[in-house]
Amino acid sequence: MKIRKAVIPAAGFGTRFLPATKAVPKEMLPIIDKPTIQYIVEEAVAAGIEDLLIITSRGKDALVNHFDKAFELESVLEHDGKEEMLAAARGVSDKINVHFIRQQEQKGLGHAVLYAKSFIGNEPFAVMLGDDVVVSDKPCIGQLMEQYDNCGTTVLGVQKVGMEHVSKYGIVDCEKVDGRLYELRGMVEKPKREDAPSDIAVLGRYVITPAIFNCLEKTPKGAGGEIQLTDALVMLAQKEKMYAYNFEGKRYDIGSKQGFLQATVDFALARPDLKDEFSDYIKSIVNTI
Repeated sequence: MKIRKAVIPAAGFGTRFLPATKAVPKEMLPIIDKPTIQYIVEEAVAAGIEDLLIITSRGKDALVNHFDKAFELESVLEHDGKEEMLAAARGVSDKINVHFIRQQEQKGLGHAVLYAKSFIGNEPFAVMLGDDVVVSDKPCIGQLMEQYDNCGTTVLGVQKVGMEHVSKYGIVDCEKVDGRLYELRGMVEKPKREDAPSDIAVLGRYVITPAIFNCLEKTPKGAGGEIQLTDALVMLAQKEKMYAYNFEGKRYDIGSKQGFLQATVDFALARPDLKDEFSDYIKSIVNTI
């Protein structure tokens, strides 16, 4: 079955970016001039996703407004002939159907995904976490969708992170099947280095069968007293085959200040309108550090 729908959980408080996120949703913080969540939505559009559900929470109306039409602004820009700005203002809102639902209580990623049950129905679907921005020739979620077409079951997006970083991620126990594809044997959420089965981490992209909802409904509170998607996936893996795919592309952890700064610098250096002047500035300060 073709993957038509995607879910973006965006209900967290964004405490690592306080005070900026006290009144502004973390997902609206820009990498240069584009909110981080728009990079995720553009990835979904590029992969052919038709319907998108963004799971928000109280105080995040800016997310809804961003993907709505701004008639007054667009009218002024159109009247003034500012076509480039007009295109930027419209963004991707006319290229994909964006829906919203509020997670009334923040009880974990698994709890947030469970809110998508009626939206998804009985279809396989994509989950895309807003803390992970991936730059790649082929959309990251599109790579997983291709693997789903071949495997017909859940596929997790993974990359090697090094043993020194395993305690930050969900780590998979897996066996290589072919090329970049692994068959999953198990998964551990944020293990100690000595307990990690590998250094292959799940990094914010999933294609999941609808059977996950039954597992989520039975998943007890786990790490941090929250309902963890990882725990539900472990339960699902006991019922059906599951795979992990080492996706191509550079991934930025936008949920950390270091990752956010790295993305800002790299994205600026990749833009023709900023590259020359910005690279000259960086060269000018290198010797002063």
